[in-house]
Amino acid sequence: MADPKGFLTTGREVAETRPVAERVRDWNEVYVPGSLLPIISKQAGRCMDCGIPFCHNGCPLGNLIPEWNDYAYREDWSAAQERLHATNNFPEFTGRLCPAPCESACVLGINQPAVTIKNVEVSIIDKAWDGGDVKPQVPERLSGKTAAVIGSGPAGLAAAQQLTRAGHTVVVYERADRIGGLLRYGIPEFKMEKRHINRRIEQMRAEGTKFRTGIEIGRDLTATDLRKRFDAVVIAAGATTARDLPVPGRELNGIHQAMEYLPLANKVVEGDFVAPPITAEGKHVVVIGGGDTGADCVGTAHRQGAASVTQLEIMPRPGEERNAGQPWPTFPMLYKVTSAHEEGGERVYSVSTTHFEGDEDGNVQFLHLVEVEFVDGKLTQKPGTERKIPAQLVTLAMGFTGTDVQNGLVSQFGLELDERGNIARDADFATNVDGVFVAGDAGRGQSLIVWAIAEGRSAARGVDRYLTGASSLPAPIRPTDRALTV
Repeated sequence: MADPKGFLTTGREVAETRPVAERVRDWNEVYVPGSLLPIISKQAGRCMDCGIPFCHNGCPLGNLIPEWNDYAYREDWSAAQERLHATNNFPEFTGRLCPAPCESACVLGINQPAVTIKNVEVSIIDKAWDGGDVKPQVPERLSGKTAAVIGSGPAGLAAAQQLTRAGHTVVVYERADRIGGLLRYGIPEFKMEKRHINRRIEQMRAEGTKFRTGIEIGRDLTATDLRKRFDAVVIAAGATTARDLPVPGRELNGIHQAMEYLPLANKVVEGDFVAPPITAEGKHVVVIGGGDTGADCVGTAHRQGAASVTQLEIMPRPGEERNAGQPWPTFPMLYKVTSAHEEGGERVYSVSTTHFEGDEDGNVQFLHLVEVEFVDGKLTQKPGTERKIPAQLVTLAMGFTGTDVQNGLVSQFGLELDERGNIARDADFATNVDGVFVAGDAGRGQSLIVWAIAEGRSAARGVDRYLTGASSLPAPIRPTDRALTV
């Protein structure tokens, strides 16, 4: 146990954010650099090293949280990063982007603020990079087997790194111009600077993983060609089919899917554009969807100089405390104020969009909405509550419905889909096609980054067994696992 009295004597402290007026003027991460260093050891000391650490169950990766908390408390950062990497390929990603279901499952959280697990995690890995403890792990020998990974998001990268370290020759195919998937072009820079991806890619290259960008399997390279070249294929292409809003006026200019809007802002930061082709500058912006992607649109609009930002959510506002239907240690739906919400804008709950109104040139100008409520378990419009709000840029951030079936990947491989539109797989993450596996959102549906990495690691074990007859790679989950995070 780190500090036997830590949970009694030390209160919860989290990373300090930069002033709003400062951070909305740039794209750097919102946190004050180094603000965790003076406090993180004591924060790690709040961990009680529980006899049954429910935080393990809360995390799909099975992170050894009490162990690296103990090392962090003792400031043995080298040992802490070794324990951290034992279960997680990319803790610098999860430490910044994961909603921390481990903290929801923390035993201390029953009657006190939970341990700042996420802050401890990111402090350990940042210290490891700064101290040179993160080194390439080159396999001792090559197996002579080859594997292709389609998609370079967290699931694809995790699968690729595990398979490379097992001695297989791995090539990652990415249809975008840079590696990273939604980490690169879906997550704004202010949530995670892309230098974190770049240095991890360099580590993987040094280990032997090869990367091919600008190649879309199913269009630029057929499934038949890929299967001829490789002994196994891992599909980690994500669930990129966005949910649409089929209401009158949807065709107007200025209405975009979130993943049409957000990548362009990232490309400005990368230096590809001086100004984004789609910008919120000087416009009244409406974001439809109250989740994390919606918050990303809100923060991006602030930095582009929007005249106003309004975020709409069809569901009622969540409570600030757990309700009876979501008891500890499950992951509760709570009211969250993200860094983007701290920066301004209005959040409107229990409303539904009825139609859009445009000008004579076909540009959206107003969004018409109505309040809704649950009646007999169904969302029903409330008469007399219709109104319209200014909307010169609308982003749709309502989630995703499944994997992309339009590019030919699914049909060319001859893959079967499950009832939810995801690629079906068995306990080894194998599809109905011999030698073809699936990991991440393509097989699971839209989910969290920790599930993506866990699926990538588990699928790698299935591939390794397929290629060699056995595997010593860890498999943290099975496709049917739900743990405590759903």
